[in-house]
Amino acid sequence: MSVGNHDVLLFDLDGVVYIGADIVPGAREAITSVLEQGARCVYVTNNASRTAFEVAQHLRQLGIPASDADVVTSSMAAASMIAALVPTGEVLAVGGEGVKAALRERGFTPVSKYSDSVVAVMQGFGQDVGWADLAEATFAVRAGLPWIATNLDSTFPSARGIAPGNGALVQVVAQTSGRVPDGVAGKPEPALLIEAIRRTGAKRPLMIGDRLDTDIAAGSRLGIPTLLVATGVSTLELGRNAVGDQRPTFMSSDLTCLLPNKSWIAVT
Repeated sequence: MSVGNHDVLLFDLDGVVYIGADIVPGAREAITSVLEQGARCVYVTNNASRTAFEVAQHLRQLGIPASDADVVTSSMAAASMIAALVPTGEVLAVGGEGVKAALRERGFTPVSKYSDSVVAVMQGFGQDVGWADLAEATFAVRAGLPWIATNLDSTFPSARGIAPGNGALVQVVAQTSGRVPDGVAGKPEPALLIEAIRRTGAKRPLMIGDRLDTDIAAGSRLGIPTLLVATGVSTLELGRNAVGDQRPTFMSSDLTCLLPNKSWIAVT
C-alpha cells in the first residue's frame, strides 16, 4: 500500500504532527513528500477552541504548508450537525472562538445568553468557559433545544498538566439537565471525518492517528482505511492486539512510512 492509493490523507494533529508546540520528528518531511506525490493533506482535530486559521497558522510556523481550508475542526462539524436540525438563527455558543467562528460560517448568530430566540445549543471547549456559561447551557438544554457537543474528550493537555476537557463540562450540563447531547461531532464519532470528506470531495481517504479509541475508531466506523502511528498515545503492540473498530488497517512507528519506498505494516 502506498500514498498513491489515496487522494486525501486525514491527519490527527496532537501526537501525530506535533506534540504541544513541537513538531513530531519526521512529520514535516513526510507531509511535504505526500504533497509532492499528489495527495492532499487535511488536518482533523477534536480541539474546538481554535479556528481553522489559528490551527493552520500553527502548522505553517512549524514549516508545514497548510491553508485554512486544509483544517477541519470538531466545531465545524458540530455547526454542520446543527444546520441539519434547525434553520438559521441564534445558537447558544459555549466555548472558545472556534465555536463561534464555525457557527458564523454556517450562517448562525452565536450568543452567550439563553432567550426565547435561541434555536439550539453548541457546546465546545474554551479555556474561559465558566459557571455562568454552563448555567446558560443548562437553561437552554432543559428547555428542550437541540444540543450538539463538539467532542466528549474528558481531559485537555495543558502546559501545567492534564486539565478538564470538554467532555467533563458536557457532563456537568448533562447531570443538571437530565439529558445527554443530541449529537457529538468529534472522534470517535464519524461526523468530523464526514465533514472533512464533504469539504474536500475525497474519494479514497486515509485516516491517520495515534489513538486507537478516537482516531482509528472514527475511521473504522466510517468504513475507511486507517493508519496508526506510534508517536503519541497508542503503541504498535496495542494496535496489533486491538479488536473491533479500534483495530487499524495499517501501522507504522511514525509518519516517515509515507515517504517513497517506505512500507506500512498491514494489520491482519
